[in-house]
Amino acid sequence: MSNKNKVYFITGGGTGGHIYPAVSVINGLIESGVDKKDIYYLGNEKNLEYEIASKNGFQFLSYSAKGMPRKFNLQFVFWLFGLFVSTMKAFMYVLKYKPDVVFATGGYVCAPILFCALILKIPYVLHDSDIQPGIVTRFFARGAKSVSASFEDAKRYIKSKNVFVNGNPIRQEFKTISKKQAREELCLKDSFTILIMGGSLGARNINNSSFKILKEYANKPEIEIIWQTGKKNFDDVTKKILEEFKVLPDNLVLQPYFDKMYLALLASDLVISRAGSLSLSEICASSLPSILIPYPYAAADHQKKNALSMKKNNIALMLEDKDCNNETLFDMIDNLMNDKKMLSDLAYNAYKAAKLNAVEKIVEQIKAAIGK
Repeated sequence: MSNKNKVYFITGGGTGGHIYPAVSVINGLIESGVDKKDIYYLGNEKNLEYEIASKNGFQFLSYSAKGMPRKFNLQFVFWLFGLFVSTMKAFMYVLKYKPDVVFATGGYVCAPILFCALILKIPYVLHDSDIQPGIVTRFFARGAKSVSASFEDAKRYIKSKNVFVNGNPIRQEFKTISKKQAREELCLKDSFTILIMGGSLGARNINNSSFKILKEYANKPEIEIIWQTGKKNFDDVTKKILEEFKVLPDNLVLQPYFDKMYLALLASDLVISRAGSLSLSEICASSLPSILIPYPYAAADHQKKNALSMKKNNIALMLEDKDCNNETLFDMIDNLMNDKKMLSDLAYNAYKAAKLNAVEKIVEQIKAAIGK
């Protein structure tokens, strides 16, 4: 049977850490010969996955899946009913489109279609980005044809005989664009470049703790600063900078968000970041030394677990959010910039930890699940 006779259901949502790997795998499937019209993205049209899938021109099938309440109460009963309704809608999609395989990257939006796949014996493949996989991955792992993990440490949480440590699926640009090209596209000088980022929405404490970095390094020709504030915090950060400097410093690139985040990463020499799994994979793909400040309210404290694993393997330094302020963050950066050996060691260990062929491996595993 040819590729275009196969139908692929892809799901994953709620956060970019679930969505972007799914998008990378879809693009990998298309590059491998799968017809785009035979691929469907399943999720909640009120979530970020709909926006990103639509931007990429993917066919989208929606149901109203929501996160599970942590306590057994009336809200939990309503959630169970909503899950049942969403599963019935997913069942209707299965009857209409007859998928040959389901690929899920995690998040509660995966549950309805995975229940259908489990009951109807449709082969499915899972991918999880975190050191401690999410509840959906752990629940459905036993019935999966295979489970893809980003980290070796994740294997102990997954009850499956077919676990592959593939790394995170990342964008092809990390393989094809050089530091020189990235700097030229961002109009940066060939200077030591510091990237401050906290995700698409931003991280208020990272932003508030970064003003001393700017104050100390502003207008110094040997330093460039790229600062992604997040959409919610951009106006506030800009206002504070202008109050201090009147105009934006010459060596500052200030953006609410980079659609081409790979440019900012590839152009940099040091990054300050939250510890979401996709960010960590992209940091490693860019061979970057990093200071990780885990988001303290992440589900199951997974960002701290991610960061601790990176620290344990001497890939990154870690600063807890509660300890992060202008003084501690600047001192950490300044000390690191003056320790060339540590900078070099962290960069080399990030390079060694990078897994740049995750997409190809996962595509192979998806096709193996349907006997291709």
